[in-house]
Amino acid sequence: MKKHHSIIVTCVTSILILAGCVQPAPNSRPWLLDGATQIPPSQLGEVPDPTLPAARDPNAPRYTPTPDAPHTLDTPHASEEQYVVQSGDYLAAIAQKYNIDLNVLINANPSIDPNWLVIGQVITIPAMTPSISPSDFKIIPDSELVYGPVSSAFDIDAFISKHKGYLLDYSETVDEKTLTGTQIVKRISYEYSVNPRLLLALLEYRSGWVTSRNVDSTSQVYPMQVMDENRKGLYKQLAWTADKLNRGYYLWKIDAISYINFSDGGLVMFSPTINAGTAAVQYMLGMASNAASWQTAVSESGVYQTYVNFFGIPFDLAIEPLIPGSMAQPALNLPFEESAVWSFTGGPHTAWGDGSAWAALDFAPPGDQFGCFQSNDWVTAVADGVIVRSGDGAVVLDLDGDGIEQTGWTILYMHIESRDRIAVGTQVKAGDRIGHPSCEGGVSNGTHVHLARRYNGEWISADTTLPFVLSGWTSAGEGIEYNGTLNKDGQIIYSWDGRIAENQIQR
Repeated sequence: MKKHHSIIVTCVTSILILAGCVQPAPNSRPWLLDGATQIPPSQLGEVPDPTLPAARDPNAPRYTPTPDAPHTLDTPHASEEQYVVQSGDYLAAIAQKYNIDLNVLINANPSIDPNWLVIGQVITIPAMTPSISPSDFKIIPDSELVYGPVSSAFDIDAFISKHKGYLLDYSETVDEKTLTGTQIVKRISYEYSVNPRLLLALLEYRSGWVTSRNVDSTSQVYPMQVMDENRKGLYKQLAWTADKLNRGYYLWKIDAISYINFSDGGLVMFSPTINAGTAAVQYMLGMASNAASWQTAVSESGVYQTYVNFFGIPFDLAIEPLIPGSMAQPALNLPFEESAVWSFTGGPHTAWGDGSAWAALDFAPPGDQFGCFQSNDWVTAVADGVIVRSGDGAVVLDLDGDGIEQTGWTILYMHIESRDRIAVGTQVKAGDRIGHPSCEGGVSNGTHVHLARRYNGEWISADTTLPFVLSGWTSAGEGIEYNGTLNKDGQIIYSWDGRIAENQIQR
């Protein structure tokens, strides 16, 4: 991903520092998708023991993977290349650009200080030659990757309590709050919009935390086996996991990824026939595995088997398609009051963390102040709905009104100040006040609001086939994160990190 090119008001949703939010109360009633297709109770997991897989027809096929048209994959460069450091570059960004593990890039450039690059410096990009064959085994459907409809019926507390593993009694301090292991799993799930069942299956496969009381000392510190001194503890390990799952998922959906770098420098191509959910799991596992362990992990006897043992066959829970091909965005307003003139400070960029879709736009309030300051301007509801989450800078507006964050259209507002922030359960109309923009709820160097869309738990990109449309203004990207435009009736507003005539906008 690219860094924002400008200076004053940047939204950086850090995977380590973003604050937690209030989990909405569970709602076990059935729901309708698109007002038509009702999910049968068997798919909701409503069984006498919520910690066991639902019963299935013994005559049903054992394996019914998500259909997916073959993808066209780019071939990795087979020879060594040279990259000249530009203004604003840093080594992690260069590694992402070439889809190379950061440690592999560091090892290929022993004479370079990875924390201090100089403009004009030459970085060696090592040759990328596959070391093993791809895996075409499908692990999960797309709907089991995201924090979607079926996950709303999953009782995380009961499941973890039933298995009585190390996770049950675990706790750690996150953002000056003590969170239990269960609370951390929930928080990562709704922050990153990743299915908690998948997180639990991966956690069990990597370290046995869910079912075993006797976890070795290394796994207690690095439960996902991500051996990084800066990622100790369950929260940071699961945040890394969810971010890499998102990165693999959303890049695969736009044909922007074709291979995986292993932690030891090896390489494997993706199979062109897998689905996005499987690509996500393969990518995440590859980033923290060597070739041999990856081959086992992505096979039928790997993570898939752990998932089946816990929850049954994942494809039995599939919602296909998760995103209807004919889907259109409902009417949405700009997120501020009609009389106010705001600044469009951020074009399409990641909704959460570094790996999610470029589903977010940023707007800063009027005034002459810069940086983080208290604003009395109001952020408003973009449409009618109900507030399903509100806390630590985040507000989530549920547009279908069923009170379930995982279904239908939802809007995430970030950096909403605690002062006057709207309460969970409040029914709102388009234009009603939500709260004030701020720097709360994450890393930000300027007061603003970060706005992102989801449908059935999937982040909806603002720069691909379904652009953000706000009060008739249509978003477009420029291929560089945070750079973009809003267009209406021939008028164009440009994103810029500050206040200039070209980024001023009003309803």
